[in-house]
Amino acid sequence: MEKLLSDINVPEDLRKLKVEQLERLSAELREFIIDKCSANPGHFGASLGTIELTIAIHYVFNTPYDKLIWDVGHQAYAHKILTGRKNAFDLNRKYNGLSGFPKMTESEYDAFGVGHASTSISAGLGMAVAARLNSEDRKVIAVIGDGSFSGGMAFEGLNNAGWQNADMLVILNDNNIAIDPNVGALKKYLTNITLSGKYNRLKKSIWNRLGESKFRLALKRLGNTVKSAVLSEGNLFESMGFRYFGPIDGHDINTLVKTLSRLKTIKGAKLLHVVTKKGKGYKPAEENQTEWHAPGTFDKNTGKKFGSPVVDHSKPAKYQDVFGETIVELAGMNPKILGITPAMATGCSLNIMTEHYPDRVFDVGIAEAHAVTFSAGLAAAGYMPFCNIYSSFMQRAFDSVIHDVALQNLNVVFCLDRGGIVGEDGPTHHGVFDLAYFRLIPNMTVSAPMNETELRNMMYTAQLPAAGPFSIRYPRGNGVVPNWKIPFEKIPVGKGRILKEGNDIAVLSIGHPGNFAAEAVERAEKDGISVMHCDMRFVKPIDEEILHFVGKTFKHAVTVEDGVITGGMGSAAADFFARHGYDCRVEMLGVPDRFIQQGTIRELQAKCGFDAEGIYNAVLKLAKHA
Repeated sequence: MEKLLSDINVPEDLRKLKVEQLERLSAELREFIIDKCSANPGHFGASLGTIELTIAIHYVFNTPYDKLIWDVGHQAYAHKILTGRKNAFDLNRKYNGLSGFPKMTESEYDAFGVGHASTSISAGLGMAVAARLNSEDRKVIAVIGDGSFSGGMAFEGLNNAGWQNADMLVILNDNNIAIDPNVGALKKYLTNITLSGKYNRLKKSIWNRLGESKFRLALKRLGNTVKSAVLSEGNLFESMGFRYFGPIDGHDINTLVKTLSRLKTIKGAKLLHVVTKKGKGYKPAEENQTEWHAPGTFDKNTGKKFGSPVVDHSKPAKYQDVFGETIVELAGMNPKILGITPAMATGCSLNIMTEHYPDRVFDVGIAEAHAVTFSAGLAAAGYMPFCNIYSSFMQRAFDSVIHDVALQNLNVVFCLDRGGIVGEDGPTHHGVFDLAYFRLIPNMTVSAPMNETELRNMMYTAQLPAAGPFSIRYPRGNGVVPNWKIPFEKIPVGKGRILKEGNDIAVLSIGHPGNFAAEAVERAEKDGISVMHCDMRFVKPIDEEILHFVGKTFKHAVTVEDGVITGGMGSAAADFFARHGYDCRVEMLGVPDRFIQQGTIRELQAKCGFDAEGIYNAVLKLAKHA
């Protein structure tokens, strides 16, 4: 039998099918994603859970004229495949290939770019209002996961959209998990709705007796009265101005099509609650949803993962695991230490602390600003919070860092995981701005370790009395020191270290790229170029003693950082030299002033020019002008 999917390149092709064929198409699309992701890894489980929902939306609505917004893009692989990118899907998340997330410049079907959570309702409201102002009969659909719903921005959008009675449909994709299982009162609330069948049984009974048109009229007249009496859980969305529908089975394609077709004709703000299963249709992903969120390559027939990590203590550990094990040690020494994360306990390795001190770890859900201010409150009450947030997600809490932590000089330790280029997740996830944006905040200590030992010593230093706001950023991936678990040592705040003396050129590095610099310096030495290498360790306060020495001694300096050049460590050094009148030319290596696409970490570091080869070439170029 010829596959239906082979003839579908855009949603217009999809709409030519009969409803009875959609279940078969769902199975083919699910098999396609399993096949492709087994060889070219990506966000696997979430996309398997939205296949029927994606097909139904594109079948019922006139995309791309009707605007479909995903929140977040983890759910959108089926969407990409059905909207003209099926034949290019082997290049998903690869350099010069497809973005792993919806991207406006990639397809007209990607109505809005999404990588971070909780944005879809606000963006959808903007499009719905624009359609109204333009007198367009354009439908707007925002699909948001229940994990993303915990973000405050989602409720800000709901509040405003309901007040305006915007003509838009919010689809709540409820699978009870983001990366880790969801937490919080909202999770309990949605579970109660899902388990309660009273309201839906009553609604179905009235619908069957009165018919569709009379049912709508009756529902409009009754408003919230019946829902308040029968199902108190319905009040949250209804009280915010949305008409609530559901919950319905998100894998029943026929029910989805019927429901969406009816909702398409209803004006105003509507919320459809859809219950799905992350990893649906692939048993290993259903049984271990966190592990199969983004599993890497695997044998699609057996579920065996290729290259699964085997713990080898003779090899360097991942920085995140060094953090996880070190905070457990520190928590044993200091009972005031607490761990806070916005829905990334496994990703940042705070789950290690949870095993030892479950009452001292707090997963606050996808709510970065809340995580920061919650930490500030703990610090104000005498506790020592380690707030671990991915660098790119910390951008969402910038005001909270300034207003709630730094302004009050509270001792909160920000451990910024995934600092720098992160690879295939691309520009929405590269953590390249934190050194620059934290550097401008008063009272803030801004640091980056060159290796695992420095990471643990920075963590030790940050929790000492009177340390104040303290940020420590480290990259995704492995370190360089196998035997990193040694006794703690306090690091003098604002002091770098000279790793190698030299006479011709100075290389100033911050963080993990210092290891690339060390390799480049060694290579330059073999070419007869005498290079001084300094591990600066701190961007703020920066080591002025080292900078004075470099400014007085060298005509040329190279700065190296895995972050934006604009406002980063190199900029700080150049500003210092200029202020003090030093004639020292600075070649700044780092991330240029543009958004960096997806690709492997090595590819992107090389393209940005701060890998070992790029540093060596910069030293060689300056040496010719020395």
